[in-house]
Amino acid sequence: MITVKGVSKQYAAVSALQTVDLSIPTGGIYGIIGRSGAGKSTLLRVMSLLEAPDSGEVFYGDERVDTLRSGELLLRRRRMGMIFQNFNLLGSRNVAGNIAYPLEIAGLHKKQIHERVDELLELVDIQDKRKARLRELSGGQKQRVAIARALAAKPEVLFCDEATSSLDPQTTRSILSLIWDLHEKLHITVALITHQMEVIRAVCQEVAVMEGGRIVETGSVKAVFEAPKTAAAKELIHG
Repeated sequence: MITVKGVSKQYAAVSALQTVDLSIPTGGIYGIIGRSGAGKSTLLRVMSLLEAPDSGEVFYGDERVDTLRSGELLLRRRRMGMIFQNFNLLGSRNVAGNIAYPLEIAGLHKKQIHERVDELLELVDIQDKRKARLRELSGGQKQRVAIARALAAKPEVLFCDEATSSLDPQTTRSILSLIWDLHEKLHITVALITHQMEVIRAVCQEVAVMEGGRIVETGSVKAVFEAPKTAAAKELIHG
C-alpha cells in the first residue's frame, strides 16, 4: 500500500498540495481526478519519489520512503514505472533501444537485455516494431513503447500521468485495455491521474477527487460517480 500522510508542497506562492492524506491499496487501479492545477501531478511526483514533500510522510507498506538517501532512493525508484502524456521517449533510439535504456542503466548483460526487450515487445503487442524509429510510430504505438519501458525493470507499481490525454478516443480505449490486461497479468498496482472521466470509469476501481491541492472526496468509482458528495466531484462528473 502507498500511503501519504499530511503531505504539503509549495512552489513559490502556490500551495500545490495542502495536508494531503491518501492510501492506495496494493494490487488495484486507483484514479486521481481534478481540474488543471488541482495538484494531481504534484501528488503523483511526490508519491513516485520524483519530488520530496515540504512536510508530511510517504510510506510504501510500513517503510517510510520520502526520507531515503540517494542510493536507497535510486533502488526504490527502480521498483516503479512511470508513463507520461508526451511519452518521454528518446528520439535518438529506436523502439528496442528505448525499452532497453533502463535495463542498461541497471547494468544488465546484453543477452539479458535482448531477451527482456523481446518479452516486453510481445507483452505490449508491438513485436514487429523492434527496429522502428519513433517517427514511424503512431501515438498509440509510442505509448506502448513507453509502457514497455516503464515495465522493463519489473516494477511493483505503475504511475500514469495523463497517459491518454494526447490520444484519440479509439487509441485511448486500446491503451486502457492494455493497462487493464497488464494489471491482471502482472498483479501490478496502478496509480492513474487524469481529467478524463471516461478513463476513470473504464479501468479504475477507486478514485480520489482533488481541488485546490486537497483531496476532497474518495471512494469506489461506482459510489463517487453515482452519488458525488462534493461540489468539485459533481462538477467533474456532471460537467
